Amino acid sequence: MQEIGINSVPVVLITAVFTGMVLALQTFTGFKRFGAESLVGSVVALSMTREMGPVLTGLIVAGRAGAAMAAELGTMRVTEQIDALETLATKPVKYLIVPRFLSGLFMLPSLTILADIIGILGGYAVAVGLFRLNSVLYWKRTWDVMETGDIYHGLVKAAFFGAAISLISCYKGFYTSGGAEGVGKATTGAVVISFMTILISDYFLSAWLF
Repeated sequence: MQEIGINSVPVVLITAVFTGMVLALQTFTGFKRFGAESLVGSVVALSMTREMGPVLTGLIVAGRAGAAMAAELGTMRVTEQIDALETLATKPVKYLIVPRFLSGLFMLPSLTILADIIGILGGYAVAVGLFRLNSVLYWKRTWDVMETGDIYHGLVKAAFFGAAISLISCYKGFYTSGGAEGVGKATTGAVVISFMTILISDYFLSAWLF
């Protein structure tokens, strides 16, 4: 949980705050043409909670923790450490994969909550601090439009992404072969497949949840 969650906090927060700032910058510039600047807060909040928060968090964790899981298990496989566990009557799946799966399942929603909050605050900083939008109006529009279901469904996505990242990374690492070259291929494959899984499943989850 520390490796997947706590150690990923800095990069997740940096990505989230600048994503929120960019969303506010682009929406304010576009909405200004139609006199709808007051809706900036609504767009930032919905974008972060529904899509940007869980998806970006999933991609970051896949590139960081997913690669580390695949490389670690791959190294254990090619150096016969997993075989050693089996000879000691220790089930490798229960000992190595289950903790990583549960950590991904629970830590991705936690990171997504942080990303949502920081992203909305980043949008607030740009809209109010840079474009002088009314602070009270920003928060009022945000709370008027955003519903509990938006947050809940985003967290469901995050949990699915976390489970998928853990399973894919562990599978690629657990069945590594070919020495150091195989470890590199397994790590690359885990990240690429995780990225594709997140982006493809995001569409179907969005169509089902929303």
